[in-house]
Amino acid sequence: MPRSDIAVTDSLEYLSILDEHGNLDRELEPQLSAEQLLDLYRAMVRGRRFDERLLDLQRQGRIGTFPPIKGQEASQMGAVFTLRPSDWFVPAFRETAAEIWRGRSLESIILYFNGFNEGGLSPEGRKDLPIAIPVGSQVLHAVGLAWAARYRRTDEIAMVFFGDGATSQGDFHEGLNFAAVYQVPAVFVCQNNQWAISVPVSRQTQTPTLAQKAHAYGMPGIQVDGNDVLAVYVAAAEAAERARNGGGPTLIECVTYRLMMHTTADDPKRYRSDEEVDQWRQRDPLPRFAAYLQQKGTATEQQLAEMETRVLEEIQTAVESAEKRMEELGDPLDMFDHLYAELPPHLEAQKSALAGEIAALGKEVDND
Repeated sequence: MPRSDIAVTDSLEYLSILDEHGNLDRELEPQLSAEQLLDLYRAMVRGRRFDERLLDLQRQGRIGTFPPIKGQEASQMGAVFTLRPSDWFVPAFRETAAEIWRGRSLESIILYFNGFNEGGLSPEGRKDLPIAIPVGSQVLHAVGLAWAARYRRTDEIAMVFFGDGATSQGDFHEGLNFAAVYQVPAVFVCQNNQWAISVPVSRQTQTPTLAQKAHAYGMPGIQVDGNDVLAVYVAAAEAAERARNGGGPTLIECVTYRLMMHTTADDPKRYRSDEEVDQWRQRDPLPRFAAYLQQKGTATEQQLAEMETRVLEEIQTAVESAEKRMEELGDPLDMFDHLYAELPPHLEAQKSALAGEIAALGKEVDND
C-alpha cells in the first residue's frame, strides 16, 4: 500500500492582550471589575516587594537560599486568580506570589527559608500542596488529585505550576498522557522563563513552542505572553472552565523571564548576558499593568503608590513577627525526634556532637 497522509487538525494559538508598549486588544480584554483588577495588582506588587526583601534578608544572612520570582508575577497571578478555594493548587518552588494569594502567610515563608519545619505546614482545610523541589514531580501529584475529583464527581480542578525544565522530565510526559487519556480536570501551567538553571530552552527541545507538546497527548495547548496578566488570566479561565465542565486538561505555556538568579546560590552572569536581561526587563509585567490601570481610570499613580506603601508595611510586620517567633521555636536537637522510635547509632552520635557544639557556643556567648 502507498504511503498516505494522516490529517492532523490541531492548531496552536498565541495570546497577548496588553503588550509591553501599552497596546490593548479591547476585544480580548477580560471583563474584570475594578476591585478584581486592584486585587491582581496588589498581589503582584506584594509578590515582587516581598521577593526583594527576601533577597536582602538572604544577603544579610538572615534566611537561607531561596528562589526569586521577580519577573514571573503575571504568569502566577493571572492563572491562580481563576481558582476557587475548593480547587487544588499545586506549586513547584517559584510560586511565592500565588502561594500568598492562596493564603500562605509571609511569616511562614520566612520560617521555611530559615529551615524551620513550622514554615512548611499547610493549614487544615486548604487545598494547597507544599512546594516541590524535585523538578516535575508535582505534575503527577496534580494529575492524581484531578483524577480523584473526576472519580468523586466533584467540580474541583487541579492547577499545577512548573518551569520549562520540567518538560524535559518523564514525570511531565507521564502526567500529561494520563490526564488526557482519562480526561481529568487539570490545568498545566508552564512558566517558560527561558532557563532551567543554566540550560536554555533551545537545549531542551527542538519544537518552537512547549505548548504544542499538548497536541501529542490529545489535549488543547496555548502559548501566552506570560508577562501579560490579562492574557494569562483569559487563557487560565478558559482552561479552568473546560476542565470543570468535563472537557479535560489544558497545557498553558506562559512565555516569561526570570529576571534574577535561579536561586541565591546561583550566578546567572556565568551563562546569560546583561543585554538579554535588559531586553526582558523592558517587558516587566508590573509597570505594564500599572500603566493599564491608570489609563483605564481604575487607579491613580498616587493610589498605586499608597498601595505599595501598605504592602511594604505588611512585609516589615511579617519580618519582625517571623524573627520573633524564630527566637521562641524549639531546640535544634528536635530535628532528631519523630524519625525513629529508637535513634540508630550514627544519628545518636550526630545528636551528641551537635549538643556539644550548641553548649560550647552558649558558653562563648555567656563569656562575651
